[in-house]
Amino acid sequence: MTPEIWFVNLGIKINHLDRVAFTLFGIDVYWYGIIIACGMLLGLYVTLREAKRTGQDPDFYIDTVLISALVSILFARLYYVIFSWDYYKNNLNEIFSIRNGGIAIYGAIIGAVISALIICKVRKKNFYKVADTFSFALLIGQIIGRWGNFVNREAFGGYTDSLFAMRYIKEQASNIPKDVLDKVITVDGVEYIQVHPTFLYESLWNIGVLIVIFIFRKRKKFDGQLMAIYFIGYGLGRLWIEGMRTDSLMIASTNIRASQVLSLILIIAFTIYLIVNLKKCKDLSDIDILYQKND
Repeated sequence: MTPEIWFVNLGIKINHLDRVAFTLFGIDVYWYGIIIACGMLLGLYVTLREAKRTGQDPDFYIDTVLISALVSILFARLYYVIFSWDYYKNNLNEIFSIRNGGIAIYGAIIGAVISALIICKVRKKNFYKVADTFSFALLIGQIIGRWGNFVNREAFGGYTDSLFAMRYIKEQASNIPKDVLDKVITVDGVEYIQVHPTFLYESLWNIGVLIVIFIFRKRKKFDGQLMAIYFIGYGLGRLWIEGMRTDSLMIASTNIRASQVLSLILIIAFTIYLIVNLKKCKDLSDIDILYQKND
């Protein structure tokens, strides 16, 4: 049987993988949505455990997730539409057709941050402490959620023959650039594109960032430190990986990738934030030592 997905240099073949998981009451339920939901649920589970460990109210996090999840989906779509406006300005009726695809992780993160800021203000919670706790949910959601792109045959990079080179059947993939089409590979009469699995790179990178956050969670010096590590770590990975992708959202009519610009801003801003706050912690520690000596 000719495989539909093939990691040719790893010898991994997947003969058949449908986008649709099952049909319920005549409505197709897609693997993409199921995978995203699983990522959110596992992320929430780890977040609730972290909240209990740090003496916080788990119910607050459940309430926040229920609200911020809806806001995140809205902003994920809004981000995509804004940076694809050349298409949507002539197809306004498709703006809300989210089932046809078109959401962006950075938009979801922006929505999550805005909703968390408002909720923390209303509930009188320490936003930075909440952001540290939610960093686990964001990373786990992204680690798992990226595999939805794998099922959808999207968010891949250009041609490669590296160890992780991945083949999709050409007719099943979307947004294929000319340089990839120029290197179509035919096996047993089936045409394949062979590309970088950037979804896999990002998923693996985020596992590394998650490990770093787990290491620092008991050693953090100030509230907001884990949040800063998350944005710096994710930003560095996305800055690199986005450059490989063939479906990047561009700024207006330029060739500047929106997610790379945002990644660079986050890296710079949160590196400064991290340095400044670590210096404050050191200065306070030096003052405490001085007082102890004087006593």
